[in-house]
Amino acid sequence: MMNSGIRRTGLLLIVMAVFLVGCAAQARYTSDEIKDYPLDVQEKIVKGTIMPGMTPQQVRYAWGSPAEVRVADKENDKTKEIWIYSAKLGLDKTWLVFIDGKLTYITSYDPAGVSK
Repeated sequence: MMNSGIRRTGLLLIVMAVFLVGCAAQARYTSDEIKDYPLDVQEKIVKGTIMPGMTPQQVRYAWGSPAEVRVADKENDKTKEIWIYSAKLGLDKTWLVFIDGKLTYITSYDPAGVSK
């Protein structure tokens, strides 16, 4: 009986450790990596916000990696890439559309699928 309780406690400690390590904040950039960007872009990155005109790397510095990336066929000789970010266990989604390497559209959806 006692071994069973010790095993459960040990398993619980391992699960908690994995959870805590997975939730630890990780720096997505260094100040040296963003120093050459315009001041307004640097401020957005530091605040964790984005704006149209940002490059994929700038967005990655601000928000981290997307949950999904889709590369669309070229339209009018322009490259189109869609990044999808999920929040709240995947219910809320934000779609970022990059055209020729610049953030062009930002669309967010709530759990009911209504555009914001």
